[in-house]
Amino acid sequence: MMISMTDTLGAIGKRLWRRLTMAALLGLMLALPPTRSALAEGAAALDDAMESVLAVRSNDGADRFLGSASLWGDEAGVAVTNAHVVGEADEVRLVDRHGNEETGLVIARDTVRDVAVISVGPGSDGKPRRGLVISPDLAGLGLAVYALGAPLGVEFTLTEGLVSAEARQVDVAVPILMLQHDAAVNPGSSGGPLVDAQGRLVGMNSQIADGSRMFVGIAYAIPAQDLDRIVTGLIEETLAPFPSLGLKARPVDRKVGAMLGLDPHGLLVDGTVKGGLAEAAGLKPGDVILGVNGTAIAQPGDFAFLLEAALEAGEARLTVLRDGGEQDLTLVFALPEAEENALGIKLRDFDAKAQPERIASYRLAALGVILGEDGRVKEITENSPGLFAGLGRGDRILAVNGVEMDAAALEALEIVEAAMLRVEAPDGSTRHIFLDPWGGADGVRPVGGANVLDPSVIVF
Repeated sequence: MMISMTDTLGAIGKRLWRRLTMAALLGLMLALPPTRSALAEGAAALDDAMESVLAVRSNDGADRFLGSASLWGDEAGVAVTNAHVVGEADEVRLVDRHGNEETGLVIARDTVRDVAVISVGPGSDGKPRRGLVISPDLAGLGLAVYALGAPLGVEFTLTEGLVSAEARQVDVAVPILMLQHDAAVNPGSSGGPLVDAQGRLVGMNSQIADGSRMFVGIAYAIPAQDLDRIVTGLIEETLAPFPSLGLKARPVDRKVGAMLGLDPHGLLVDGTVKGGLAEAAGLKPGDVILGVNGTAIAQPGDFAFLLEAALEAGEARLTVLRDGGEQDLTLVFALPEAEENALGIKLRDFDAKAQPERIASYRLAALGVILGEDGRVKEITENSPGLFAGLGRGDRILAVNGVEMDAAALEALEIVEAAMLRVEAPDGSTRHIFLDPWGGADGVRPVGGANVLDPSVIVF
C-alpha cells in the first residue's frame, strides 16, 4: 500500500494539533480560579490560624489595649509578641477570639530584637494548646500573606497582601533582615502573626514604615526563621543579649566621604556615652569605624551583624581610622564588674519620705499639642501624652468630658485630671480617647529606629 507524502504530513499535523490543543487546555485549567473546595480549604486554614491569635491587654485597672500575640508551636506553652507591646510589664492579660481570658507572665524579652515571650496555660482539656507552626519554606517575593491581629484595637482581624521585599534592615542598629509586605497593619497589629495561605507562620508583624502613624502600604515582619532562633534562645537562655554600646554614629555616605576625603563606607562616630562600652573601648568623636574583626563595613547595617557574630567571643576588634591612620581597638561587650557605677550615674543621698512634686495642671501646648486657627491639631510632639492616647495631626477636639469646646475654650483649657476627649478625625469620623498626663507614656504607638533629632544618626 502506497502512502503519499501529503498523507504523512497530514498525520503529523493532526498529532501536532492535538498536542497544541491539550497544552492550551492545560494552560486554561491552570489559569482558572481556584475551585470552591480549594477556597474552602484555604479559608479553613486561616480560620484555624486565627485560633492561635491573642489580644494583649494590661493586667491592671486601666485595662489598656497593648497589641497582639500568637500561641507558639504545635504544643504551645508560650505566646510570642513584640517587646514594645508588653513594655516593662511583668504580666499581661491575654484574650482569645472566644473571649477566654488568662493572665500571662512575661518570662523573657529582648528589647533590641523586639521579641517577648509570655507563658500561657493549657487548654480546657488540660493539654497544651495548638499554636502556629513555622512554614518550612522561606517567604519569597510575591508570596500571598495574611496579617492576623488587632489593628487599632479591632480584635481578630485578617488582612491580605504580598511579600514585597525579602530582606530589609529597617533599623541599621538591629541585626535582623525583615520581611516587607503590603498586608494592612496598624498600631495594635504589632506582635500578631503573618501567615501563608496554609496558615503556617512566616513572620511576626512588628513595624510600619517610619514617617506615619498609620499604614502606608509598607509593613515589616520578623521572619519566622529569625523568630524561631530568638524565641528558642530566650526560652533556653542561650541567646546573647545585644549590647547597648553607648555610641552615636552616622554612615560615611558620599556627602560625608567627600568632606572627609574618604571612600563612602564605614561609620563616623558622633559621640559616646560616658561610662559606656564604646568609651571604654577608646572610641572618640571623629573616629571612623572601618571594620570588625577584619571584615570591612560596606553598608551601615553591616556593623550590627558583625557585632552579633562576635557576641559569643565576648569582644570584637574594631578597625578605626583616626588622624589619617588606622588602628585597632578592642570592644568588650561587658564592663568590668568592679565598676559598680558603669554608666557614670552620680548618686546622692535623698529623703526616702519626701514625695516628688506633682504638676497640678497642664495646658494642651504644655503637652506638646499645638492647635491651628481652625482648632485642629497642627503639630504634636513625639513624646506627647496626647500621641500615646491616640491623638494625631488633623484631629479636632470637639469635647472634653462631655463639654463642647471651641478653639478659644481649648486654648484656655486647664487639664487637672485624666480627661475623656471626643475627637473628630480628618475624614469626619469621631471617637473618644482618654488623655492622662500623669499616667505615663505607656500607650500604643508605632516603633521606628530613626533618631528624632537627626535621622542620619544611628544609636547603638
